Amino acid sequence: MIRHPCFDEQAHRLVGRLHLPVAPRCNIRCAYCERKIGCLNESRPGISTRVITPAEVTAVVSRALELEPRIEVVGIAGPGEALANEETFETLKLVRKRFPHLRICLATNGLALPERLPHLLASGVEFLSVTVSAATPVTGARLVKFVLDRQRRLSGPEGAALLLARQLQGIALAAKAGIRVKVNSVLVPGVNDQEMAEIARLVAEAGASIMNIIPLIPLGDFRGQRPPNGREIRKARRAAARFMPLFLSCKRCRADAFGVPGQGDCAPGALCL
Repeated sequence: MIRHPCFDEQAHRLVGRLHLPVAPRCNIRCAYCERKIGCLNESRPGISTRVITPAEVTAVVSRALELEPRIEVVGIAGPGEALANEETFETLKLVRKRFPHLRICLATNGLALPERLPHLLASGVEFLSVTVSAATPVTGARLVKFVLDRQRRLSGPEGAALLLARQLQGIALAAKAGIRVKVNSVLVPGVNDQEMAEIARLVAEAGASIMNIIPLIPLGDFRGQRPPNGREIRKARRAAARFMPLFLSCKRCRADAFGVPGQGDCAPGALCL
């Protein structure tokens, strides 16, 4: 068993994880994303009761371990892009120093992954979740409105092409360095549903070990877009499964989630974040 509840179906029901919401800023604009701070009544990515500072991390982790001793993994999954926030790296160093028994995880869109990978390795990151939702720049341009790369703002197929290249490069480098990589792909009917197999092929070739196909939550520019139905989800998963294993139990967690996901998370705000 891989002792991470988002990488292993068995661990999903046995192992706890804690997300630390230290990363509010983002370096891309996804058409389906809508971040919210101060929200208790939604459970999805990009949501957090509040953003915490690295100075608060020790107290938050300690309290979480008191409330749920089965927590073995600490991750950073937003509410923005982890690698676009220096607080992420300060937090990773702190967690490794103060809680060396916990395994460290990070979620990213992958744009800055090749550049920041050495910092992740130095901080002891063992797991990465990289969101890759397009196999071509044309499709990627429909899903990502623009990317911010240093001083450049790139939109359309140009921005999407850069993002995809960085994602595949980052996955390959991380996997080669021994990090276990999962790929999350947001399934949008009529947009990228025909690319799930090709995404799976590309990321498997790069070195990812598992894939998680996530049904669209209609938000942001895609608020009027219908989510995929059960038949479409099954079809996409069958296509992707030809190339790599799939994780099927994703709960689409908040950026401040904690608990054992397969047994019901602790209530949002339970840590008084």
